[in-house]
Amino acid sequence: MRIEGTICTRHGNAACVAEALGVDNLPGMRTRADGDRVISTFSGSRLRSMIASVDDYLMNLAIAEDVCCYVSH
Repeated sequence: MRIEGTICTRHGNAACVAEALGVDNLPGMRTRADGDRVISTFSGSRLRSMIASVDDYLMNLAIAEDVCCYVSH
């Protein structure tokens, strides 16, 4: 089974957020900035691994947003 998905979020400093998230990308993950959006794609074959990866990503996203918001002011 192949599992694929995309998470797209808007940010005041999307380039900073994408750069902060990109260093933690695992195989099967890709993160990039596109204007004010951060677009992350996920692919894999094991559901539990995908759920864990997305859960970790969302936690890291919240932290990256906070840090990038703080450093841009």
